[in-house]
Amino acid sequence: MASRQNVIIHPDAQIGENVRIDPFVTIAGDVRIGDGTWIGSHVIIDDGVRLGTNCQIFPGAILGMIPQDLKYAGEKTFLEIGDNVKIREYCTINKGTKAAGTTFIGNDCLLMAYVHVAHDCHIADHAILANCVNMAGHVEVGSYAIVSAMSAIHQFVKLGCHSMVSGGSLVRKDVPPYVKAAREPLSYVGVNTIGLERRGFSEESIRRIQDIYRILYVKGWNIGKAIDHISSALPDSPEKTEILAFIDHSERGLMKGFQHA
Repeated sequence: MASRQNVIIHPDAQIGENVRIDPFVTIAGDVRIGDGTWIGSHVIIDDGVRLGTNCQIFPGAILGMIPQDLKYAGEKTFLEIGDNVKIREYCTINKGTKAAGTTFIGNDCLLMAYVHVAHDCHIADHAILANCVNMAGHVEVGSYAIVSAMSAIHQFVKLGCHSMVSGGSLVRKDVPPYVKAAREPLSYVGVNTIGLERRGFSEESIRRIQDIYRILYVKGWNIGKAIDHISSALPDSPEKTEILAFIDHSERGLMKGFQHA
């Protein structure tokens, strides 16, 4: 590696135009960094990282280190990060394993300080992970989902698009799209109405979502009866398709229904 101005950059690393790299940064050889990105001081970027354009990587973040998975045997894997992503101080994001090959973070995401993203996770566009969120391997986070501070997410859990998880949550089961999740054990506490309004969902769309979750979570029916009723009795809509597809692909099962405090 070649060192200059307290920066260590492998000569094989591909650095785009107008990239600012602050002192005490280390960048390995099999790395690609897109145009207009800023790399703050004391950041480490290991082999296999693909970093998009106009990203901001704040001091102390560590990207692309090998997985904390004893099955990892040195295979060639990757960490792919999209455009306009903000990764705050001291985040740690591991590359994938042979199971999926890649840990992925989409465009316009915000990872606040001390977030950990383990191997093979998939985070869709516009997701927000607040301070000290910790994710085990193979977690999937849908677009515009928000995970509040100090939450811990079990491996293989899925969080649906536009969902919101309250602070300090232990997320052991899948959280469907468009909902708010809170309490212990993690439970449905309503539709993420404010978030949906901010994202431009119409009143009609929000009402359709509320109707679906009233059947799924409030009536007290078992999951099979609820799905049959939603499928047959409620009008087709993009929201209905999204929710039913999420449930169909759930492997860990859904979080609990409404729980009285």
